[in-house]
Amino acid sequence: MKNKSITEAQLQRELLKSAQALVETAETSAGEIIRAAGLIAGAFKKGGKLLICGNGGSAADSQHIAAELVVRFLKERKALPAMALTTDSSVLTAEANDHGFGTVFSRQVEALGNKEDVLLAISTSGRSPNVIEAAKAAKKKGLIVIGLTGPVPGALGKYCRVCIKAAGDKTFRIQESMLMVEHALCDLIEKRY
Repeated sequence: MKNKSITEAQLQRELLKSAQALVETAETSAGEIIRAAGLIAGAFKKGGKLLICGNGGSAADSQHIAAELVVRFLKERKALPAMALTTDSSVLTAEANDHGFGTVFSRQVEALGNKEDVLLAISTSGRSPNVIEAAKAAKKKGLIVIGLTGPVPGALGKYCRVCIKAAGDKTFRIQESMLMVEHALCDLIEKRY
């Protein structure tokens, strides 16, 4: 096996590509981030909650956002009602076993979602079938749907009141941009609430 060491210049180029994706996201999506934060904070003020879903890295992001809002982001405050639909292994596996993986999130939206709630649906491709099904179920129940996708929102975009598009030419770059968006959302929600 050959040793393929990377040079400092090569690494800097890669890091700068990441920084450029963050800059592009900031330039193109700031308005949507502000709108989304306003909708979520408004739901909290009316007694609603935030439901969050996504697959893989987006599942981890769902949990990260919920933790920042329930516990704290930058300041001490009242706990905010946010929950990741990615964490109950019994519900996820029972639904996947009995009805299929495509409904693991929509089934929870049916059970837990109310009109005053918001669904944050995360998909780098905008094509994750179970995330799209969750968005459909949320829309049917009268929830506000916010999408967080890559540059192309895919089918998910048509179910969203607000769709935040994170820049990046590869999945991991989109995920890096999404993390910046997620932290911006938490910060804005905390300031508005």
